[in-house]
Formats: sequence, C-alpha cells, structure tokens
Amino acid sequence: MHVAMFILVVLIFVAVSGALVRPVRVPLPVLQIAIGAALAWPVRGMHVEIDPELFLLVFIPPLLFSDAYGAPKRELIALRGPILDLAIGLVFFTIVGFGYALHWLVPSIPLVVAFALAAVLSPTDAVAVSSIVDKSLVPARLMHILEGEALLNDASGLVMFRFAVAAALTGSFSFVAASVTFLYAVVAGILAGMAALFVAAKVLQLLNRIGGVPAEAQVLVMVLLPFIAYLGAENVGASGILAAVTAGVLTGGSGIFRFLGVSARIQTVSLWTTLSFVFNGALFILLGLQLPEIIGNVPPELGSRYPVIQPIATVVALTLCLIGLRFLWIWVGDIATRVSARLREQKAEPFGLRVRIAGSVAGVRGAITLAGILSLPLAMPNGSPFPARDVVIFLAAGVIICSLLIASLALPKVARGRVAPGEAPGAAEERL
Repeated sequence: MHVAMFILVVLIFVAVSGALVRPVRVPLPVLQIAIGAALAWPVRGMHVEIDPELFLLVFIPPLLFSDAYGAPKRELIALRGPILDLAIGLVFFTIVGFGYALHWLVPSIPLVVAFALAAVLSPTDAVAVSSIVDKSLVPARLMHILEGEALLNDASGLVMFRFAVAAALTGSFSFVAASVTFLYAVVAGILAGMAALFVAAKVLQLLNRIGGVPAEAQVLVMVLLPFIAYLGAENVGASGILAAVTAGVLTGGSGIFRFLGVSARIQTVSLWTTLSFVFNGALFILLGLQLPEIIGNVPPELGSRYPVIQPIATVVALTLCLIGLRFLWIWVGDIATRVSARLREQKAEPFGLRVRIAGSVAGVRGAITLAGILSLPLAMPNGSPFPARDVVIFLAAGVIICSLLIASLALPKVARGRVAPGEAPGAAEERL
C-alpha cells in the first residue's frame, strides 16, 4: 500500500507540474525538481531509497527509446561527424580534464575515483535538454547535434565509469582490456537493439496472421520493445542504453508499423507521448526527492573551513569546469573543421561564438549521472569503505542541479534568434 500511495502521489504532482509550468514561467525540469525537494524536505516528508539498477530499467529505456524514435534520422546521419565527436571524443577529454581538476580541487578524492565521477558526469541528458529548451527558439542544426550526442554518449560514459570503479576496487587497469570491452559493449548493444526490433516485428506479424487480435495487444508489444532491448543487452554484458537507442532510431524506418493496424498505430503514438511526459516528470521529481538528504549530509571534506560557502563554491567551480571543457572541445573542433575545409578547397561553415557558448551550456547532466553515481559500491573487497563515496555523490547531485539552473537561465537567451551554419538567412525569423 505504501508503494502504491507513493506512486500515486508522484503521478499527481507530475500532472500538477504540467499545470503550473506556464503561470510560474520556470523550466519544467527545474519546477519538478523543486516539487520533489519540497515533498522530501520536511521532517515528515516523503523519503525513498532508489535502487540504481531498477531506476535505470524503469525510466531510461522508454525515455531514450522515445527520444530516439522522434529524432530526425536524416539530420542525425548528416551530422554524424560532430555528434560522434562529442559523444565519444568529448567523453574521454572530459574524463581526463575533469578528473585531474577534481583531484586538484579536492585532494581527499583519489585520482581513480575522480576519474569515475568524471566518467559518470560526461553523459548529457537528452530529456533535460529537450524539456528546458524551446526547440522553436534554437537553431535546428544545434538541437539535432545536442540530441544526437545525448543519445550516444550515455554508453561511452557509463562503460568508462565501470572501468574506473573496477580499477578503484582492484587497484589495476588495462588499457587493452578496457578498449576491447568498450568496443564489445557498443557493438553488442547495437546488435541487441536490432535483435529486439526483429523479435518485435515477428511477434506483430504473428498477431496479424492470427487475426482478430485487439489493438491493445499490438500496442503492448511496442511498449515492451525498449525494455526487451535493454535487458537483452545487459544480460550479455553490452550497453542496454545503446540497445534501447538503436531500437528507437531504427523503429521509424524499419517498416515495423506496417504490421500494426490503424487503431494500434494511433494508440501507440498517443501512448508514447503520454508515457514520455509521465516518466520524464516522475524522473525529475524523484531526483528532487533525493536532494534534501544529499544536501543535508555535506561531507566534512567539503566544509572544513566554510561549511556553507565551500561546498557551493566547489559545485559551481566543477560545473563551470565542465562547461569550459565543452567550450574548448567545440572551439578546437571548429578550428579543425575550417582547416580541413581549406585543405579540401571547400567552403567552411564554422560555428559562431554564441553557438559555441550555447553548445557548451547545453551539456546538462541528469538521470544517467544520478543513477550511475548511486551505484557506487559501499565497500572495498577488504571490507573498508569505498573511498570518498559520500563526497562524489554530493558533488554529482550538486553538478546536476547547477547545470540545470545555468542551462535554464542562459541557454534560451544565448540561442534565441541565432542562425546556425548551413541555415537559411530567414531561419531565425521563422523560429521567432
């Protein structure tokens, strides 16, 4: 009964947040996090312990599948270069740069644990970016790159996070073994997503042959598809996140909808729209529910001199460090694009300063980061506590909130009315 009441309360406040977002004029994710924090803050407030694996299974596959299905396939293929550059190259650059910066700023955190936090902070949140930014105000090319990056960098970031945690537990790290495992996780994850889509298509085809099957049964197959892809990949040691994304990207062009009746197609689209809103809202409310407990237990390492100012300053500095690393990577990539275009005697389309800033600020962290950092082991193999576990959990939660706030305030203003490279001159006016 307690669990049922908790779910009911969360769903009620998801609906309330949807009604309040327009009069309050606050980005929906920020409003939902505030509601969650308000529900948990009082002494008699709601408190819930999140199982990271269950959290990932319930929320991440359907949300990423929905985003991947709705993503424009032609644009993602056309922009595969900058998307892969951010989804893979920037992840490794962030792990190295942020890891050393964190270890220097908070010396009590071992370097390998700092790399683990950097790895789990490297994935951006496609759901949060889409919720914060009005797509009609942001250059389409920039939005496609951000969404494509967020769909793919979860796999690379979480795989490297697992390597860093394993290195912290065992005290050893093999670059060759890590590279092979990373390639296996990516390739097997993609194949698992394709296999799940193939199985779903065959099931729908069988239901069609039987005849007289209710449309709701066909819709249920489509709802189960991302979960099947995720669990299938995770059971073979691959990336379940990448499997769910692959299934979503390929669903639109695979022809699977021809096995659905007209009624089933309409219900599927409508149901996914509703589920996306509900799961998205519940996710941010749950994030807000975790905040009072995390913030209330400030690790002594972060508040030894100034109990209030020092933790806040550390979180802000680390968030700005992440934004700075993104800006540097985008800027260097922009220069490389111009040099490559000149060597090929082609016309370059570099990003302007405002687009670079917008792309840097849009690196919002969210659900993947929270679930990943909460999955840190409690103890080492010898029984001693995992080093700096409370510190990195506090910092991860702080960076999530800080990145959301900065993006919510700055991104709409920076990106508003901006024409991205390759757009028609009237594109900004049309968006406005």
